[in-house]
Amino acid sequence: MSATPSDFLTRIADDRRRRVEQAMQRVPGHALRERLGPAPPAGRLERALRRGTPREPLRLLCEVKHTSPARGVLRADVDPVAMARLYEKGGAAAVSLVTEPDHFHGDPAWIDAVRPAVTLPILAKDFVIDSYQLLDAAVRGADGVLLLAALLSDVQLQRLIGEGRMLGLDALVEVHDGQELIRVLRAGATLVGINNRDLRTFEVDLGTSLALLPLVPTLVTAVVESGLSTPEDLARLRATRCDAVLMGEVFMTSPDPAKTLSTLAAAARGS
Repeated sequence: MSATPSDFLTRIADDRRRRVEQAMQRVPGHALRERLGPAPPAGRLERALRRGTPREPLRLLCEVKHTSPARGVLRADVDPVAMARLYEKGGAAAVSLVTEPDHFHGDPAWIDAVRPAVTLPILAKDFVIDSYQLLDAAVRGADGVLLLAALLSDVQLQRLIGEGRMLGLDALVEVHDGQELIRVLRAGATLVGINNRDLRTFEVDLGTSLALLPLVPTLVTAVVESGLSTPEDLARLRATRCDAVLMGEVFMTSPDPAKTLSTLAAAARGS
């Protein structure tokens, strides 16, 4: 019998917990912390994704992803460094690296490779279940981490957001419905991702972000995620208070990612 979507999310969390325990045995947290330099001020990722005014372009958070559990292998020969450079040259505001190894076939070492290759802020996109992952991301040179409201309790969200800030990391806190949005705002999130994909059903509905965007406070940076692939999608979001869009599969599956990015960047500018 195949796993249900909720079982799938639980399985990912269990696999991450196992991996983190193994990593902590190899390199304990105190040893990892010794590798940290002075913590840079948090806010680098959030500032890059902040739109400013409705007349300014949507900010593009462009993603490197090897595999999608829903679609399978997206780009077998993906080169994170080459893609990150392409994104920077094409006008991206930041780069997202999907580093989860078991289900998305990513690798935290991608951060180490990409960090010296671009000046853009880097989002380490993983399924965070432990503070150790924040420490690891900071040591590798990330500027932000992904936190999932569907995976974390209110107390965990508040703690991880705060610990991230102390490490110089912004937390992109992902929600899918109004209740999750209320929870993450109470936890102190100032950078919110609205996922059009329901992690429990895998269904994508662009109406999700359109319904939730008006509920995001003015001083909170809003990022729309999933199901975005056309200039029309971006034109629709330009008319809202959306600050940035996260897109990955459209580039990973494109025969000409640079051309695709050029087209979408023009739409983000409204041209």
